[in-house]
Amino acid sequence: MEGLTKLGISLPTLIAQVIQFSILLGLMYLFAYKPIMRMLDERARKVKETADHAEAMKQKASMVDQEIEKQLAMAGAQGQERIERATRIAEEMRQKARDEAKKEAETLLNRARSEIQQERDEAIGELRQEFAELTILAAEKVIDKTLDREGHRELIEKVLTQGLTEKKN
Repeated sequence: MEGLTKLGISLPTLIAQVIQFSILLGLMYLFAYKPIMRMLDERARKVKETADHAEAMKQKASMVDQEIEKQLAMAGAQGQERIERATRIAEEMRQKARDEAKKEAETLLNRARSEIQQERDEAIGELRQEFAELTILAAEKVIDKTLDREGHRELIEKVLTQGLTEKKN
């Protein structure tokens, strides 16, 4: 012990200091270490929860992105289908308009042909009548007497009709 005294250390003071240090260490453990460790554990738990929540949100965002991509693809397909349907309808309408125009043109053409045929027949009839009258007039002048107009007209009509029939055949 003498060696400790030479160093300036007294045994009762050293024991008192070791006891005080132990009491201080025990008090620090009870009042500081446990609350600090509890606070650090709580902080670690919150950090873990936040990380887990962030991971869950990341997965949820990934799922939402996939769903949006699916919906965009579906909308694109629907849009393409609508475009094709509109094109098909437009083509059908165009074809229908062409058919109607063709039918109308054929109707107009047939009507025009009918009118032309009717006018032709009328013109031929008028020509026959005038020709018959001119023939009768010419015959009267040649014979120098009045002929029975109605009888001669029937005769001329008969001759003209036979002549036209023979030309057609």
